[in-house]
Amino acid sequence: MSFLDALDTSASGLSAQRMRMKLISSNLANINTTRTDEGGPYRRKDLVFQAAAKGGEFGRKLSEQLENQRYEVQVAEIHDDPRPPIMKFEPTHPDADAKGYVAVPNINVVEEMVNMISATRSYEANVSAVKATKEMASNAMEIGK
Repeated sequence: MSFLDALDTSASGLSAQRMRMKLISSNLANINTTRTDEGGPYRRKDLVFQAAAKGGEFGRKLSEQLENQRYEVQVAEIHDDPRPPIMKFEPTHPDADAKGYVAVPNINVVEEMVNMISATRSYEANVSAVKATKEMASNAMEIGK
């Protein structure tokens, strides 16, 4: 694995964690959204990561022949949380049903904060990997002088 391969892998991890942070921020920002364009309350969003071969079809075939498969982190899918909304009794709310209940998003602030801390730590780990790779490349060039 070359230095550039290591940087590419870390960069894909950084990008994936940034996307995760955006979704967490969106979930927290919409914690009280009772009406969306799709109808009903906001649905919590979550994503699934996958390891994908780097380099497209040609790069995959070349890597297979060289037995040096390279992978990157990709977002496989973004899906809505299947948990049903929470029903709160607020008869004066404009979105209340005939019985006075309002459907609010089923978003747990503690869960989102834990996910945010996890994403932050993963992001920091990838930044550390990028720094270490840069230092190794720099040291290798110093040896060559």
